[in-house]
Amino acid sequence: MYFIIVGGGKVGYYLAKALLSEAQEVLIIEREGGRCDRIVEELGSVCLRGDGCETTTLAEAGTNRCDMFIAVTDGDEDNLVACQVAKRTFQVPRTIALVNNPKNDVLFKKLGVDVTVSSTAIILEHIEQEVPTHQLVHLFSLGKGELELVEIRLPQDSWAIGKRVMELKLPVDCVLNLIIRKGQKPLIPSQNTILERGDQIVAVTRHDLEEELRDELTRNTAEKK
Repeated sequence: MYFIIVGGGKVGYYLAKALLSEAQEVLIIEREGGRCDRIVEELGSVCLRGDGCETTTLAEAGTNRCDMFIAVTDGDEDNLVACQVAKRTFQVPRTIALVNNPKNDVLFKKLGVDVTVSSTAIILEHIEQEVPTHQLVHLFSLGKGELELVEIRLPQDSWAIGKRVMELKLPVDCVLNLIIRKGQKPLIPSQNTILERGDQIVAVTRHDLEEELRDELTRNTAEKK
C-alpha cells in the first residue's frame, strides 16, 4: 500500500518509521526544510518538502495512486484542508486526520474525513473508564461519524435501575444493543428487560443525542422528578 503522511513532526515521523518497517511505501510531506532533511537522513528518501494543502504538492507526491492519506500536523485547519483536497481532487479512498482540538471532531466528520484521531479524546476516554463520575465511553464511530457506539455505566443511584427498557424515554435513533453484567453472559435486551445496578449498557446513538441518552440512563431519582 502507498501511504502519504502530511506532517513530519513526531507523530508523522514515528508513523512513517513503523510503516516502513512493515515494507509499506510511504511519503511524508513536510513544509520545514530542516525537518525534511532530518527525516531523509534517518529514514531515506521518503520526505517531500512542500505544503500538503496545495494541489500541486499533492500531485507531485502521486496522491492519485495513494491508498491512505494521513494528515498529522499540529494545525487542525491544515489537516482538514489536506484531507479534503486528497479526497475530492485525487479521490483517495481513505483519509485520516489528527484532531488537536476535540471540539473539531464533529466538523471533520461532517466534511468528509473518514477517520479522526484525537489524543485528548483518547486520554479522556481512558480516564472515563476509571473515574465513576464519567459514565459514557465512546467505543466506535459508525458511518462517517453520524452514529456512535457507546458504553454507559449505570451509577448506583440511577433512576433507571429496576425499570424495564420500555419504560425508558430513549432519544429517537438510540438503540440499546447489549447489557453486560458482572459474572453473567452478555445480554441482548428486549423491551421487557429490567435494568439492574451496575449494568454496563452498549448502545448505538446519533452523535448529537449522546448527552440526552446519558442523562436518561444516569440521572438519579431526585433529578428525574
